[in-house]
Amino acid sequence: MIYKTRTESPELRLLRSLKNRYPSPTTNQTYHNLNKGYIGEVLFDKLIEKLTCPCLVLNDLLFKVNNQIFQVDALMILSNQIHVFEVKNLEGDYFYEKECFFPRNKPGNEISNPLLQLERTTSLIRQLLQKLEFPISIQSSVIFINPKFVLYKAPMDKPILFANQLDRFMQKFNSVQSPLGKKHQQLAAKLLSLNENENPYKRLPSYQYQDLRKGISCSVCHSFSVEVHHSKCICICSDCGFEEKVKAAVLRSVEEFKLLFPGEKVTTNRIFEWCKIIAPKRKIQRILEKNYTKVGVHQWMYYE
Repeated sequence: MIYKTRTESPELRLLRSLKNRYPSPTTNQTYHNLNKGYIGEVLFDKLIEKLTCPCLVLNDLLFKVNNQIFQVDALMILSNQIHVFEVKNLEGDYFYEKECFFPRNKPGNEISNPLLQLERTTSLIRQLLQKLEFPISIQSSVIFINPKFVLYKAPMDKPILFANQLDRFMQKFNSVQSPLGKKHQQLAAKLLSLNENENPYKRLPSYQYQDLRKGISCSVCHSFSVEVHHSKCICICSDCGFEEKVKAAVLRSVEEFKLLFPGEKVTTNRIFEWCKIIAPKRKIQRILEKNYTKVGVHQWMYYE
């Protein structure tokens, strides 16, 4: 059972917006890395969802233990064990040497060792469970989810699993049919309550409103080649042909504005300028009035 689902982080959604509205090599690379990691985690989720054993799965957790912040890609509670998963979506040829990972085509460029990440995560999870006075065995694995990943000289004594091993690995869990008790439910609820909502180590570039591209982008291909057909009240992307109701496009753009500028007030004038292609201004105002709460009057009016 999936106890906590995985969703795109605000950081990933914000970087996607910046990539479209204020592109730079740094922003694009950071977005690419985060998005690729998220895609790999979603692929792993699909395998977990097929499990038939009694379990509780919590995805995408962020904890603070002894003043240390750490992330957990996936945590599975079984009757007599907790399993921690570190999911990596690396692609290409790598090799392992002296407890280090290197790309085969750039042997001098060492990458972060996911085994060390997993070791730290497992240790901190163990400390957290000790504080919660919940004694249970902990196992952990690094999952290389991408079938196009190869690790030469992979150590046999490390908890590493490759894409072609995962089906057999999951079958081992299905062989455990011991039911979960109330204490397992309480543990899952407690872990969820301890989940931090915001990562203090966001990798976000600085940006200003005036620097960002204005307009409504396509929700499918993210192009700004969107035209409004007033007679049908729809927006049509001339690049991919996707159609969207004007109201839905405006509301999506408002939420994007709020994500990018959480400290700014949502006003008719600002959203009219932000959307750029929606006219007249009164249309923007009607959409805001019907879908948000009006605060203030006259020139001080805004929407929450």
